[in-house]
Amino acid sequence: MNDSLILEVADLEVDVLTGIYSEETGKPQPLRITVQARYDVADHYDADTPLDASKNYMDLKFAASEGLPKGVHFKLIEAVADHICESLFVQDRRVQAVTVKIVKLAIAEANEKIGITLHRERPAD
Repeated sequence: MNDSLILEVADLEVDVLTGIYSEETGKPQPLRITVQARYDVADHYDADTPLDASKNYMDLKFAASEGLPKGVHFKLIEAVADHICESLFVQDRRVQAVTVKIVKLAIAEANEKIGITLHRERPAD
């Protein structure tokens, strides 16, 4: 069977110290973050399957918000995405891949979505 299960937390708004320009440094910027985690799927999910047979959505939310180090300035939003990916890989060996999409809300002028998407597969052991 080639099933896969992807958990997602979408459009989480988080203030993060990020940016390279003088007007960006020293103050948090609002980012819209979406995290998807693909992980090993159970053989079957019954109505009474316990949570530990899956991954808790709140782990994804935490990695993209409170799990980001306080007081650390990320020059690039790519580094924010990298930190989220690595946090999820460390949390749970079942996580096989992570995709993080980040939109910089402060630079939008006409409701456009400017940002990045980082997809990372778990490194082979």
